[in-house]
Amino acid sequence: MRNRYDITAGFVPLLDSALLVVAKEKGFAETQQLGLTLVRERSWATIRDRLAVGHFEVAHILAPMPIACNLGLMAPAPRMIVPMALGLGGNAVTVSSALWRDMADHGAADPLDARLSGAALKSVISRRAGDRLRFGIVHPYSGHNYELRYWLSGSGIDPDREIEIVTLPPQDMGDALKAGAIEGYCVGEPWNTFGVLERGAQIATVKAAIWKSSPEKVLGVNGRWGDSHPEALSALLRALYNASLWCADTANHEELAVLLSGPAYIDRPVELLRPSVTGALRTGRHATQTVEDFFVPHAKAATFPWKSHALWFYTQMVRWGHVDHTAMHQTVAGNTYRPDIYRRALKSLGVAMPAASSKVEGALQVETPVGSSGTLTLGPDGFFDGKIFDPDRVDEYIAAQKQA
Repeated sequence: MRNRYDITAGFVPLLDSALLVVAKEKGFAETQQLGLTLVRERSWATIRDRLAVGHFEVAHILAPMPIACNLGLMAPAPRMIVPMALGLGGNAVTVSSALWRDMADHGAADPLDARLSGAALKSVISRRAGDRLRFGIVHPYSGHNYELRYWLSGSGIDPDREIEIVTLPPQDMGDALKAGAIEGYCVGEPWNTFGVLERGAQIATVKAAIWKSSPEKVLGVNGRWGDSHPEALSALLRALYNASLWCADTANHEELAVLLSGPAYIDRPVELLRPSVTGALRTGRHATQTVEDFFVPHAKAATFPWKSHALWFYTQMVRWGHVDHTAMHQTVAGNTYRPDIYRRALKSLGVAMPAASSKVEGALQVETPVGSSGTLTLGPDGFFDGKIFDPDRVDEYIAAQKQA
């Protein structure tokens, strides 16, 4: 008979907290003999702080944040490990209706075309007289910040000189846009849909168009707790994996939207959750587009903690001056993500897992069967600018970004 464990997990009210919510509410945690308590927090800084002082054992957290903690970029910060991702995609870049009209006048038409939208934004900025556009992100060490910067710079826009990037809680983005405090933001759902339906905004592009099959939130684990409670952590990973299967089943999408909308979780009308859960994304007041890979909770090894993901985030930390590039820093970043723990925990479930722990990001142009411990399909995973990231050539990649 398995031992019973109690785990407290922090989360921020967003679509990509789904695996934790479903693990608790649909009984997957209980099946693994876990008492799972979920605690909602308003900010990522609070999530980090409560992990550091032991209020939480684990948390729904920004994918780059554990790396930043381990690199000593934040305090207080625990030593953290990432034994699982909580899905792929889920973000969008949303802009005011006025900015979108300007972008449309310069060629923007399809939010799923990141290159076209970026070129239009570049034209708008080139014609502005002095004042910079202001965009919101949720945290400096976030996928939102790095993918927004990647999209801007890949479109010929200097994110430090031509754009002002400010930090706001996710739930404040739409109101700040409506008030004119910002002209755009990069955030997870349901706050893009909220901006469109409730604040007259327009989605300019989506994460799945900037970097296909890219990570967003992960399971952050206090390293000390994880090291001393391997059985409890393995049980949690099994519960979350089974939750990912449930979330991926289209028959469950309406129930998932209703569940997430509840007062204990996102606490917003189900109409704001349904578009991103189903993939029928509301990109404008009168526009809907199907984005099948907008949020991927299970397919394409969506829960696997790729070391290449960790290393790409590290290269962006270096690119934007958050940390110096050294061999030690690179090792710390890569070792934050722990596919070994993932494999060990899920081995008993007989699931298909990648044979490698890293992959060349951007190399797969179509869905591709890959060698693994079972049937597994990856990709497409390309960057909007056609570039690739080889985790075995980090030095070259960083040097190339400096020249860009």
